[in-house]
Amino acid sequence: MTRPFEVDRQLEVAAAPEQAWDVITTGDGMDGWFMGRNEITPGVGGTVKTVSPAFTEEAKITAWEPPTRFAYRGDELEDGTVHQFEYQIEPRPNGSSIRWLHTGVLGPDWESTYEAMSEGDPMYFQKLAEYLTYFYPRKATVVDAFGPNIPDHERVWETLRPALGLTGPVNLDDRLRLTPEGLDVIDGVVDWVSPNMLGVRTEDALYRFIHGFEGTVMVGHHIYVPGLDQKEQEEAWSSWMNKVFA
Repeated sequence: MTRPFEVDRQLEVAAAPEQAWDVITTGDGMDGWFMGRNEITPGVGGTVKTVSPAFTEEAKITAWEPPTRFAYRGDELEDGTVHQFEYQIEPRPNGSSIRWLHTGVLGPDWESTYEAMSEGDPMYFQKLAEYLTYFYPRKATVVDAFGPNIPDHERVWETLRPALGLTGPVNLDDRLRLTPEGLDVIDGVVDWVSPNMLGVRTEDALYRFIHGFEGTVMVGHHIYVPGLDQKEQEEAWSSWMNKVFA
């Protein structure tokens, strides 16, 4: 059984529509906030390709109206699943309004998939706004790294929190210091808190710690420091997660 879905979000940023268009419709721009590494061939009929260690996806551009509207649609999968993204940008006196519309059809496991999207989509959309606010036009090293698969939500966070050096409750806008063993200390402000995700913004990065879909423990960082080796970063974080949960 398939089920249509819609995730509709809107926010305002202190960035010109042309800047918002740039971070949504170019590979370097999307790398600054979205998952994986991205390649975009512009124009209607062009493509959006996203590559991460876990998957490769390609979609066809269905709307290209600079700098106000951009949309693309993935191929339909065997189980009937299909995803379409649309971005609408409108000028505002002090910046821009951006609307994120994620629609399509989900396959038989639609309930758990939709639950994951309902948490993940707003997190990525918030990353887009933060990239425009704090880091644009710096280029990012995308760190998508994966640890073990652990379905037990409580076990994951009871293990992950102390491994990061956290000893008490964490709230949005808290200043904190994370101390993952063998990796750089992370000093920053909490910019995202949800049941399966913790986000921290520093002067040079957006960090995300995630208990993901189907129980995968993972990180989804964007680090705006020139010269980093993406493979080394991903291997280091994967190694850390596997040690933490060994």
